[in-house]
Amino acid sequence: MNPARLAAGLLQTAVLGIALLAAAPSWAQGGFVTRPVTMVVGFAPGGGTDIAARIIAKKLSENIGQTVVVENRAGAGGNIATEFVAKSLPDGHTLLLASVGSLTVAPHIVAKLPYDPLKDLAPITMAVVFPNVLVVHPSLGVNSVGDFVKLAKDKPGSISYGSSGIGGAGHLAGALFGIVGKLDIVHVPYKGGEPAVRDLLGGQIGAVFATPASSGPHIKSGKIRAIAVTGRNRSPAFPDVPTIAESGYPGYEATNWYAYVAPVKTPKDIVARWNQELVKTLSDAEVQRQLLANGLEPQPGTAEALAKTIESEYATWGRVVKEAKITAN
Repeated sequence: MNPARLAAGLLQTAVLGIALLAAAPSWAQGGFVTRPVTMVVGFAPGGGTDIAARIIAKKLSENIGQTVVVENRAGAGGNIATEFVAKSLPDGHTLLLASVGSLTVAPHIVAKLPYDPLKDLAPITMAVVFPNVLVVHPSLGVNSVGDFVKLAKDKPGSISYGSSGIGGAGHLAGALFGIVGKLDIVHVPYKGGEPAVRDLLGGQIGAVFATPASSGPHIKSGKIRAIAVTGRNRSPAFPDVPTIAESGYPGYEATNWYAYVAPVKTPKDIVARWNQELVKTLSDAEVQRQLLANGLEPQPGTAEALAKTIESEYATWGRVVKEAKITAN
């Protein structure tokens, strides 16, 4: 063969090989992520979302061979973080550990929400589910849901409850309780569950619909009192604490959850790989032990199942928002 033609052929093959390698999924080159991954959380450090994210991120980093950095972008009930991720580069290096509020409630209370949770985000997997806990400061002088309701009805508008932010799960749990109990109670939003619990500990607020993770240590120490959980069933973390439903309000249920999503244009094969890695991490025995110790029940699943949950919760909480007349102000 002509040496010049052979050299040209080898060069063409090499160029084609480089082009194919560049076009291949990133994990075909040794890893599906090639630099540190950012796991965004919409609330302040120390709250339930932050605690869950850090437990998961540690094992996830080991599994994928890349650092996973938890980044707190607190404010607006998680909406700031959700907008940030929705508009991030869809290359698989930015994930959101999202909450009920920013995915299923915010569209019903914010007139010009800068993202559409049903169109701008790609579901990956459910992470954890859990009830919130209605906790009170001892100075409030209540030991049960019945005591709380009596006090609220004796002094309409004088009982305030804190939550992790407007439109968050704690806010909605309180709003739903106000509806079923016909109570005039005042919502006080914070930039996360930890700041709300901190003010409860200091006596600046009388009650909080808190996550088990942010309130658990203080319940166990006796500094605050748990009088009910918001789920359908009692929490394994607080087996002696009744549900609101069994405390005289049958049918009441407000379950909280955190789930992983990515920018909607993230390639489907990368979303599928993230589902695989996150399900593997959430199924790890030590990760499950740590999450359960914080009252967070791991519930990894398919992207399709998460999409259906988001759609269902979107409709459910839309009705509650309308009935409770909740606004972003």
